[in-house]
Amino acid sequence: MRRLLDRFKYNGLFVKMFIIMVASIVAVSILVTWTTINVSERVFMETFSITNSKVIEQINSRIDSFNYSIVLTTNKIAQSGTIRQFLTENGGTSSEMNQAFYRMGQQMNRIKSGMDVYEVGITVTGINGRSYATVDRTYWPVPDKELKDHPITKKALEQPTKLMYFYDDAKRSGKPYMEPTIIAAKTLLDRSGKAYGIVYFAIRERDFSQFYDVNTSQASDAIVLDKDGLIISANRKEWIGETSKELLTDVEQIEERSLDYKNAHLMGKDQIVLSEYLAPLDLYMVNLIDKNAAIGQLTDTKRILLIVMAIVAVAVIIVFIISRRLTKSLTRLVKQISNISKYEFDRHVTIGGSYETKQLGIAFNAMIDELNDYVGELVETQKQRRNAELEALQQQINPHFLYNTLASVKFMVQQGSKDKAAETINALISLLHNAIGNISETITVSQELDNMKNYVFINQIRYGERIRVSYFIAPDCLDYHVPKLMIQPFIENAFFHAFNIKPEGHIYIMIGQDGDALMCEVVDNGDGMELSRGSKLPNSSSKRQLFSGIGVRNVNDRIKLLYGESYGVTISSELGEGTRIKIRIPLLKI
Repeated sequence: MRRLLDRFKYNGLFVKMFIIMVASIVAVSILVTWTTINVSERVFMETFSITNSKVIEQINSRIDSFNYSIVLTTNKIAQSGTIRQFLTENGGTSSEMNQAFYRMGQQMNRIKSGMDVYEVGITVTGINGRSYATVDRTYWPVPDKELKDHPITKKALEQPTKLMYFYDDAKRSGKPYMEPTIIAAKTLLDRSGKAYGIVYFAIRERDFSQFYDVNTSQASDAIVLDKDGLIISANRKEWIGETSKELLTDVEQIEERSLDYKNAHLMGKDQIVLSEYLAPLDLYMVNLIDKNAAIGQLTDTKRILLIVMAIVAVAVIIVFIISRRLTKSLTRLVKQISNISKYEFDRHVTIGGSYETKQLGIAFNAMIDELNDYVGELVETQKQRRNAELEALQQQINPHFLYNTLASVKFMVQQGSKDKAAETINALISLLHNAIGNISETITVSQELDNMKNYVFINQIRYGERIRVSYFIAPDCLDYHVPKLMIQPFIENAFFHAFNIKPEGHIYIMIGQDGDALMCEVVDNGDGMELSRGSKLPNSSSKRQLFSGIGVRNVNDRIKLLYGESYGVTISSELGEGTRIKIRIPLLKI
C-alpha cells in the first residue's frame, strides 16, 4: 500500500493532466452548444465595444479641448486687474463709467480670442452689480436682476474653487424662447479667497452636440449625463432635459466596478452601455448601442463549432503524447529535488531524461550556484539602493516653485522694479546652485543658512512680509555639516500651512549645540496642528510642496538612515499656539 501511494505521489502530474484532459473534453462538449448560440453576440459586443470606446475617447478629447479653453479663459479673467477693478469698484462719473466699460471691453476682447473657435457667450458679473457680456445675451437670455439669485449662481458660490457645468432650458427658466443651453460657471476669487464676481460660459446644446454628432448612428446614441441623472445633451433631441435614474445607476456601476461595458434595458430597448467619466466637467459621456439594430450579421456558428472541435481533438492528442514523454524523467527529477534539504544549497541533482527535464535540472543546479552569490550581493544592492534614494530625494525640485518665482520676476520687471528682480534672480540662482549644483550630500550650517535666507527672501517677495523670520545661530556651529535641504521643508510647511487662520506671524530658526549633538529648531506662533496619538510626526502626505519633494517624514527617515535611530525629527504643537520642530543630528566636521 505504501509503495502504491508513493508511486501515485511521484506520478501525480500525469494523473492530474489526464483528469484535466478528460474533464476538459466533457466541459467542451457541454459548452459547445452554448458557444454556438452566444458566440456571435459575444464577438460583436467585444469588438463593437472596443471600437466605440475609441470613439468615446475621441469625443472626450474634443470636450477636454473645449473645457481646457474655458479653464484658460477663466484663469486669464481671474488674473486681469482691469476686470477685477471693473467688478469691484463703485460709483464714479459717467465719463469714468464709460472709460471703465471701454477698458473692460478691450480686455475681454483680447481674452475671449481663445474661445473664438466655439459658439460661446461669456458673461461676467461682479459684487458691485456690474456685468459684461462678450456677445448679445441670446446665448443665455437671463436678465442681470435674475442672474444674481439664479440657482446656477448660488451653486457656483457654494463651491467657489470649482468650475461647474449646468443645464438650462425654457422649462427650467420659464422663458419659452430659450433654447437648451449648457452653462459653465466659476466664482472669481481674490488672493484672500473672497468672491468678487462670477464668470459664465453659455453654449447652446445644439453647438455642444457637434462634439459627438459625427460619431452617432442609427444604432449608436451619445448622451452627456450629470451626477443627478439629468441628460444635458444627446443626439436624440427628445431625451434632452429628461432625467433617467436607471441610466445613472448603470453608469455609476460601470465607474465603480471598472467595467468595459454593461448590458441594460433602457429607453425601451436592450442596450450596451459604455461610459467615461469626464472629471474636469464632473459629467458622464455615455454611449448607448442598440443591440438588436447593431447586430446585423451573425458569424457562421456551424463553422466555428467544427473548428473548435478539431482544435480540442488535436490539443488532447498532443497533450497526451507530450505528457507521457515528460512524466518519467520529470518524476525522477522531482524525487531528487524533494530529497534535498532546504539548506543544502551546494547539492546538485543528476541531469538526465528528456531535453526539457535536462534543462530543468541544469536550471536547478544553476539556481543553486547563483543563490549563494545572490545572497552576498543582496546586502550590497540594498546599500546602493538606499544611497540612490537619498540622492534622488535631495535632487527633487518642484517646477511650480520655479514657474511662480520666474513669473514674479517677470512681473517686477514689467513694473520697473529691476533691482528687486535682480535680487530675486540672484537668490534663486544661489538656491538652485546649492540644491542641484552641489553634489555633496552634506553642507555647512553657514551654507544651509544662506539657502534658508534665499528661500525666505523669494517667498516674501512673492507673498509679502506678513510672515517674519528671525535667525538665532550659534557662531561656533557655522562650520558643522548638516544634510542638504534638511531644514528648508519645515520652513516651507510653516510658510504655507502654519498661518492659514492667523493673518500674520513669526518663524524662529535656532541652531546650537546640545551636548554631543547639533540641535536645529524651527518654531512658529501660527495655527498649530493636531498630531496623531503615539506619533511624533504628522501625516507625510502633503498636497503642497513648493520647492523640493522632501517631505517631513522623508527628512526624519533620511536622518535615521544616515546617523542611526537616536537621531531624527520630533514635533510638538498646540492648536492656536504654534508648532515647534526639533532636528537632532551628530556634530560633524569635514
